[in-house]
Amino acid sequence: MRIALFSFFLLSSLFTPGTASYGQRITQYSVEAGGMASSSQTPFWLRANQYGTVPLTNPLLRLNVNLHSEYQLSDSTGNRPKADWGYGLNVVANAGQSNQILLAEAYIKTRLGAFELYAGRRKEVVGLVDTLLTTGAYAWSGNALPIPKIQIGLTSYTPLPFTKGVISVLGAWSHGWFENSDRLVKGSYLHQKYFYARLGKPSWRVRLYAGFNHQVIWGGYADPNVLGPVVAVDGKLPSSLQYYPNVVFGTRGNDYQNDNNLTSFEDNRIGNHLGSLDLAADVDLNDWNIYAYRQFLYDDGSLFYGTNIQDGLNGLRVKNRNQPTGDAFFLRQITLEYLFTGSQGGPEFVIDDPKRRGRDNYFNHSQFVDGWTYFGRTIGSPFLMPRADVNPSLSTYSPAIANNRVSAFHLGLSALLFDKVDLTTRLSYSINAGTYDIPFITLPRQFSGLLNVAVPVNILGGASINGSIAADVGQLLPDSFGAYLGIRKSGFLGNKPARMRPYSATSKRSGYWPVNNR
Repeated sequence: MRIALFSFFLLSSLFTPGTASYGQRITQYSVEAGGMASSSQTPFWLRANQYGTVPLTNPLLRLNVNLHSEYQLSDSTGNRPKADWGYGLNVVANAGQSNQILLAEAYIKTRLGAFELYAGRRKEVVGLVDTLLTTGAYAWSGNALPIPKIQIGLTSYTPLPFTKGVISVLGAWSHGWFENSDRLVKGSYLHQKYFYARLGKPSWRVRLYAGFNHQVIWGGYADPNVLGPVVAVDGKLPSSLQYYPNVVFGTRGNDYQNDNNLTSFEDNRIGNHLGSLDLAADVDLNDWNIYAYRQFLYDDGSLFYGTNIQDGLNGLRVKNRNQPTGDAFFLRQITLEYLFTGSQGGPEFVIDDPKRRGRDNYFNHSQFVDGWTYFGRTIGSPFLMPRADVNPSLSTYSPAIANNRVSAFHLGLSALLFDKVDLTTRLSYSINAGTYDIPFITLPRQFSGLLNVAVPVNILGGASINGSIAADVGQLLPDSFGAYLGIRKSGFLGNKPARMRPYSATSKRSGYWPVNNR
């Protein structure tokens, strides 16, 4: 706690009142110190979608420090420098049953016109989804530590020429690196790309969105006794650049019979491919905004043939467009979601029979046996859980992702009490079937809930007290009750921009963009 108090004092002393002018760079900081306690493992909604910074075993003390420098402000006509740069840094320290110092963000970014290039570890959510109260986008949810990568792309919707702003696009292309520690397959790469389009100007009452994201784990090596001689040649998976086109386009029919680096696995695909196809509609009413979205899942060709069309993430967000009224209760937003991953194209996998090309086994793979994880956390939806998360009696002989056949209902609510107290709640109920290979015969039910409040206080020049209570009750996770209490100081280094809120280290903006960069 001495470190936390010193950080508060240091950053508070750097804050100087004033108003930023156009063209000035804005640097925001946030420091939060707190304590957490739970009766068993950390409850689900205290750790899920926190970018891997809250451990499974309860931390007693916690310090979270953020520093972000954004691009320069636009002038009164909307113009800004064509070239610019910025950076982000987030360090989290946990002490208690789990002692950790985590570099949750460390990146540098540069912008040239509408294009941005960044390198490092950066917090992102990818997919058409509400980013404030969601259960998490299917493939890239913010549940794990960000994977270090180099990425180039359009980070905001950019109008296409000759469309007068009616059609705008957003997309990116990146290369990343998976970790080697505690991983059976080491030295693997990430290929990621996404593309989304918007039909309608921002000022229109109705806007339509569509797009896709595509992620591939590829390359690497492992002990042949782990993977086996049929799965990889001498434990080495194809990693050279000659296979990169196969990774990018997901092509089949690789000539494994005449290529000594390939096995029959690569006749299907090189690497493990997964992602989602997304559709959404965004409607402005007089007092409310309604946003509806659907993510269709793909992993092994079932979506192409329509056999797993039942699977997907369905969401509806209703957001209040009015300003707070000063009443005792002001509803800001309600989010409803339903996630279903139980079909997977059916229980059979026959590669040459489209109607029986099922058993997709989401987030698991026969070559990449660590699953769709990074440092032990699911990269995508946290409801598809790794072996370590679920009840030991259910997961003793399970694959890396022990539970990927899920039916989950979710309610999220955000409100303002007495014009000053922020209230957020997440309530989820799921029915879980394990995997096709190792099913949960009893179909364990699970309830997970969280209530969070943030209260502003007049100390340290203005700070907030944050408190959360959470509970897990059911058969999938160990029953647990937990609580968190912390104090956060946030502000600006240098002059404060006239219309910009301080950076928040714990809450996501209520967006609907396919990518949420913080």
